Amino acid sequence: MAIWRPERVGWLGKERGCLMFEFDRDTRVERVAEGRYVGLLDRGWNIGDNPNGGFLLSIISAACADAIEHPDPISFTTHYLRPGLGGEAFQVELEVVRKGRTLTTVRAVFIQEGQVRLLAIAAYSDLAQSVGVDTDISLPAIDIPAPEQCPPRTGDLQSIDIPMMKKLDVRLNPHQVDSNPALAPVLSGWVRFSDGRPADVRSLLLFCDTFPPSPFVRIGPVGWVPTIELTVHVRRRPNPGWILAEFQTNDLTGGRMVESGCLWDSSGQLVAQSRQIGLVMQRSGDA
Repeated sequence: MAIWRPERVGWLGKERGCLMFEFDRDTRVERVAEGRYVGLLDRGWNIGDNPNGGFLLSIISAACADAIEHPDPISFTTHYLRPGLGGEAFQVELEVVRKGRTLTTVRAVFIQEGQVRLLAIAAYSDLAQSVGVDTDISLPAIDIPAPEQCPPRTGDLQSIDIPMMKKLDVRLNPHQVDSNPALAPVLSGWVRFSDGRPADVRSLLLFCDTFPPSPFVRIGPVGWVPTIELTVHVRRRPNPGWILAEFQTNDLTGGRMVESGCLWDSSGQLVAQSRQIGLVMQRSGDA
């Protein structure tokens, strides 16, 4: 549900009289010093007991949006050192490493209970401005059943509670829901915000980490898949509407996987690509 705030209430980027969606409310940060931001981590974006990794990345991007002038995160690489703590206070410490005419590079750490939990390096630019050769080469959108023909993601696939699915509307390709050793480790579907918030570049960072792990299509929901490192490349600003997604496991050995993903907007243009290294573990495993 979108929330109407009649006046500015003390966090960044929320002007008087604006309509605030849940994603913007829950990723709000407050600047308390130069390069230092604080906030409270909402439990509503959990998968099981842990906050979603893409959501944590989105919080860092909220601090980046305040600290730099370039609007678009064209490259965002995050290392996940420890799980986040839902319901607890957090701190983001951010350093502008280099500021240029067409590109700004920042380094950020996400801290809870005195421990660094995420380490990120991001490059920001302006996707509305051309910086070189005027040639368009892109991956075409895949063809899958329409959103209304795709079942919603629930915790049943992994036998866990997913509070985040109250915030997001994630639909899964019906041909890839039931695991089968004969299937390719590819998972596709659709995603949008449940409260009607339109997609933007910040939301693409989240959407790259909101689907079940693609190995499950072949091997079933064997357990926990914590992310070690996630890189998102934002390619274009998305048009309003559903975001189409496809993720595939490129390599899985010794419990370590490499997964690549693509996102397309409602016009069929490629808007983001991702690459993730994660661990495929039993439920009792510990990274």
